Amino acid sequence: MKEPAKALVLLGRFGAPHGVRGEIRLQSFTSDPLAIAAYDGITDKGGARKFKLLSVRPQGKDMLVARVDGVDDRKGAEALNGVELYLPREKLPAPDEDEFYIADLIGLRAKTPDGVEIGVIVAVRNFGAGDILEVAPAAGGETLMFPFTKAVVPTVDLSTGRVVLEPPADVEENS
Repeated sequence: MKEPAKALVLLGRFGAPHGVRGEIRLQSFTSDPLAIAAYDGITDKGGARKFKLLSVRPQGKDMLVARVDGVDDRKGAEALNGVELYLPREKLPAPDEDEFYIADLIGLRAKTPDGVEIGVIVAVRNFGAGDILEVAPAAGGETLMFPFTKAVVPTVDLSTGRVVLEPPADVEENS
């Protein structure tokens, strides 16, 4: 049986209203941002609220403007600000080789090539320059950040629940 956290995949997040007719900003996490509107069955994290995106259009690099079924005014759009949009995993295509859903990476053990435990992946961040794995160290303390590149993370093995992580030299020196 699937873990509840991995049964749903985060597709996007509503932002601030756009205008007075119910449009809302939408940050899409799909590889093609506009593709988020093609999915049927989008819900909030708890599955209590369902959303149908009537239309989406680009607004800047990583943002869309969306019309949501049943939202006809600014007040309705304001009520959705910050709501995350999820889709049941089985409604998504299988990722290609060397592609992963963020939900699959959370919780994986990070080890060095020699098998030394570094910690556990607790988040995947993106501040604009690429994905970064946030790892909670096995020894405790502040989380560590590693670029999610083939050079730093040469192996992702979902079947064993681990990644091989080759920290850059400057990270190792500061450890």
